[in-house]
Order: sequence, then structure tokens, then C-alpha cells
Amino acid sequence: MTSQVSSPAEQADGTVVGEQRTAAGTKDVRRLDRVIIRFAGDSGDGMQLTGDRFTSETASFGNDLSTLPNFPAEIRAPAGTLPGVSSFQLHFADHDILTPGDAPDVLVAMNPAALKANVGDLPRGAEIIVNTDEFTRRAMAKVGYDTSPLEDGSLDGYQVHPVPLTTLTLEALKESGLPRRDAERSKNMFALGLLSWMYHRPTEGTERFLRAKFAKKPDIAAANIAAFRAGWNFGETTEDFAVSYEVAPATTTFPTGTYRNISGNLALAYGLIAASRQADLPLFLGSYPITPASDILHELSKHKNFGVRTFQAEDEIAGIGAALGAAFGGSLAVTTTSGPGVALKSETIGLAVSLELPLLVVDIQRGGPSTGLPTKTEQADLLQAMYGRNGEAPVPVVAPRTPADCFDAALEAARIALAYRTPVFLLSDGYLANGSEPWRIPELEELPDLTVQFAQGPNHTTADGAEVFWPYKRDPHTLARPWAIPGTPGLEHRIGGIEKQDGTGNISYDPANHDFMVRTRQAKIDGIDVPDLETDDPDGARTLVLGWGSTYGPITAAVRRIRKEGDRIAQAHLRHLNPFPRNLGEVLRGYDTVVIPEMNLGQLATLIRAKYLVDARSYNQVNGMPFKAEQLAAALKEAIDD
Repeated sequence: MTSQVSSPAEQADGTVVGEQRTAAGTKDVRRLDRVIIRFAGDSGDGMQLTGDRFTSETASFGNDLSTLPNFPAEIRAPAGTLPGVSSFQLHFADHDILTPGDAPDVLVAMNPAALKANVGDLPRGAEIIVNTDEFTRRAMAKVGYDTSPLEDGSLDGYQVHPVPLTTLTLEALKESGLPRRDAERSKNMFALGLLSWMYHRPTEGTERFLRAKFAKKPDIAAANIAAFRAGWNFGETTEDFAVSYEVAPATTTFPTGTYRNISGNLALAYGLIAASRQADLPLFLGSYPITPASDILHELSKHKNFGVRTFQAEDEIAGIGAALGAAFGGSLAVTTTSGPGVALKSETIGLAVSLELPLLVVDIQRGGPSTGLPTKTEQADLLQAMYGRNGEAPVPVVAPRTPADCFDAALEAARIALAYRTPVFLLSDGYLANGSEPWRIPELEELPDLTVQFAQGPNHTTADGAEVFWPYKRDPHTLARPWAIPGTPGLEHRIGGIEKQDGTGNISYDPANHDFMVRTRQAKIDGIDVPDLETDDPDGARTLVLGWGSTYGPITAAVRRIRKEGDRIAQAHLRHLNPFPRNLGEVLRGYDTVVIPEMNLGQLATLIRAKYLVDARSYNQVNGMPFKAEQLAAALKEAIDD
């Protein structure tokens, strides 16, 4: 859920949605259909916490929303520098939206670096709330300002609200007894209180959160709450903010149900737990911390009560080795990582292909190559997931399309792994992992049955009439081999990494047997049952835009824009990348032009061209950020007009 935005007082077409006086008659309240806010400051200013709290209250209020946290790549860049700027963008609306928005309507800039790093993204007329206390000569010189942008006229095209956030926070906390340094840290809560007043956000949840977060430091909790309330009161009383805004709940957007705000990594963790419960198997995670996948390890480690066991290994190879051992022992086994970790795990993934054991390899993609851009997003691991192993080692690939969809994608990856006895790649990315949106909590009866039948006894009769267990005797429909728990009487079998004889699992160097086993493993992947590709084409378009993964939101927002302007375009989005849906070739041949936007240099387009001989057009971006809807709409319009 995500989309485009309008300026605070206007709709997309430039008209005010509504306006009314407050009960006191002192300030205007304007009704909007949607707003984009970006909090930006130094990485120590608490911008992610501020954005998270505003998001949580917005979700509880009932708006549709989408977020884009943007972290510095350095653990702690020098304070006040451009590389150290951290931001959090939130788009919320009274209707269904698809992206975190292209350009902020409101920027909260906590220092000169935050202003300089983000002002170029603002449309003319946007509001800028600036912490004037930080605009010292030294701080401005650090980011290249020769004169103060607050005084030299460079911000004349914007609505600038100079607010001495630090001074006001210290004044609000002067009776707290906290040292100045500790009191200053609450200025992000002052800013949150001000924005909560501006957009009529609930406040009770934030105060409960602060009391719980700082339960062992009640003086810190009290200071943050006091700063938060002071920010709210400042908005209510100051002359500089003459208008506040209302964005009504998205009452017609969501199907009936219980909703919560959820990030992609949290949804994925919950999906893994649900899969283990539906399969009635213990969940084992063997992992090594790596950005942006570590949150899955953190979350799963909290749920031992659901039979979850997490193992933080000494390195990537140990993590997947332990997970594969757990799969051999009868667990739903998972390893989580990002692109650099996949490279290290590749030999063990090949071993899992050879052993034909279920294993989920969760790759939260980030910019590369090498260690690359740890906190930035990319879709550049697709070919690595497809082919990044020695020999012919095919692996199914599943990709979620939104943060909430990570839950369903985890269930689908588990279904394939368990039913077909194979490792499965789940390709998420940093944008989905850290972004959030409303998620309808499913009812238990809506979840798939993933129950597994382990081998219980002999399954083959030899020529002399003896009943034996063959570990590679296959299900005729799925080609899956039996899954035998070690220690089960009578089911002793070989499980080495060298090529095996068909059926028996004995080591074999026979050329014909190797050829047969390679083709059989490929046939098993090719035969996986995946749904047909659905195409959204209401008007009989001649141009198709095909996407995968996290490009869903920007593509769908761009398609909506194009159709609103009267042009025809079709859209389809792939969840299953190996094997492809069986009707994909037929769908592609039904259009004159196929455009594939990707956050890489054309990896899906390469696969599509090779398999279907379709001259698909690539539209690529590798700048560490998701596509903007306006940018995509322009590119797709050009393809339609050609």
C-alpha cells in the first residue's frame, strides 16, 4: 500500500479538500486526502523513533499508510555531516495508497545537514520546520553553507517555520533535573508533539510507549512525555502555525478485519512462525547478523513459546550449515541473510539441492557488489539466486511485493520447500524490510495446511522380496523424496554430499545416473504448482508493464496515473520467479510492448528475453532508493507513445 501525494492544503488537482474553524475559532483546520511527511536529522537525533511513533498513531487512527526509513550507511557518521543524515518518510491518506510518496509536503529538518540533504526533494510551496538552534556558523560551514539558508532567500519558495526546538525543549524540561545533554535528546519528542498537533494524531499511544520504553528510567520517560506535550501545546498556541490538518480514516479502503501496522521483516518473521505452526514442525533459524536482515533474527528470538529456536552463528556458512542440519532432523529450517551472505552460503545451498531437503533461504537484498550499501535497497540478487551455485542446482524463487505481503510470501515459500523437498529462495529487499503498511491479521482458518508426512517404514521391495527404505524413491506427482527423521528404526540411509544413485542414495559416479539425477532435480522444480499470472488490463492495452518484488507499489501508482490521463496500459506482477507461471509466455505474447522496471541493470528482463524470446524493454535504477511513481509514469508513457 503506497502512492503519490499532494501539498498539505491541496489535493492532487490543487483544490483544498475542506476547511473549518476550531471550536475556539482561533485556528483553521483544513481537511486533506493525503500527506507526505519526512523527518530528517543527524543519526543521533532519533528520527527513526520519531517516524515510527507517528506511523503507529497514524495506523491506530485508521489511515492507509506507507513508510520509507532511510538510514546512513555508516554506523555513526560524524555528527552534522551529510553522510550522517537519517530520515523517515511517511505517506498517509484517507484512501488506498501504494508508495511512500515521491516528494514530501512537510520536511522537519533538525540541522543544516538535514536541510541540505533533503530540500532538493521538496516541491515548491512545501512546508519546512527548521530547528534554528542548530544553524550555527560552524554547523552550516560543515555542509557547505556560506550564508544561512534561513536568511539568504534561498528558501523563499517554501513555507518555512523557524522553531528553536532545542531551546523550547530545554525550557520545557528545566524543572526535570536532567543534565542539559540528556534534556536535549528529547527534542525529537517536541517535534513529534508539534506534528501530532498539526495532523490531529492520537497521543495516548505515544505516551504509553514512552512509559514502557523507559520503564527503568522514569525520569527519562517523564522528560520525553513532557517534551512531547510541550510540542503539542506549542502548535496550539504559537502564531506561526495558524492552520492544522485533518486526514480522515480510510474507512472504505480496507476489508473488514483486525489491522495493525507492520514492517516487512516483522511480517516475514510472523509468516515463518505461522508456517511452522501450520506444518506442526519446530522452527529453526540459523543466522549471522547482517543488514538489513538482522531484525528477523531479533524478532524470532522472542518466540520460544511457539517452538522457535534461533542460533546466532559465528559466520554465514555456520548459520546455513546449522539450518541444513536442522532440516535433516525434521525442523522447518530457515537461514536469513543479504546478498554478501548468499555468496558465502552458496556451497551449502548446493548441498541442500543435492540432499533434497526443505530449507528457506531468506535474502533481504541490498545494494552491492561486495559489502556495498548496507542500508540501501536493490533487486540485484535475482541472477545470484537463480544461478549462483556450482553445477546444475535449481532452486525455486519467491518474491513478496509489499511489506505486509512478506507474511504470505513466507507461507508460500514454506509450502514449496516442504511439499517438494527443496531449498527455496525468498527475495525481499531493504525497502520492504524496513517499510511498513497496515496488515489485516488473518484468521487461523485462512492459513494453508502445511502438514508434512514423515517416512515411517520401508517403501521399496527388492528383487529378492526384502522390504527396504530408499531415501530417493520419489512421489510420482511432486518428485519429492521421502523425509526420514534420523533415528527412526529401519530408516537408516546415506545422506552425503557427493552424487547419489537414483533411489538408494548410495554414492554413484556413473555418468548416466548423474545425467538422470540432474534432469530429475530440474524436472522437480519445473513441475512446482504455482498460480497462473494475473493481468490487470481493463481496456485492451497494447503495452504491458511487468514487475517483481518491491516495484509493485511504484508501478501500480504509475499505472493509475497513466490510466487517469486516458492512456491504456496493462500490468502484471510476478511472485514466482522460478518456476515462472505456466501462462507467462502466453501473457507476454499478447502485447506489442513489454516494459520491465527493476532496481538492477535488467536481470528479470534477461531471463524473460532468454526464455520467451520477447524483446522486453528494461527500465532500470540502481541508486539505492525505490522508484518514484512520477518517474515511472513518464517512462511508461514514452513506451506507450513509441
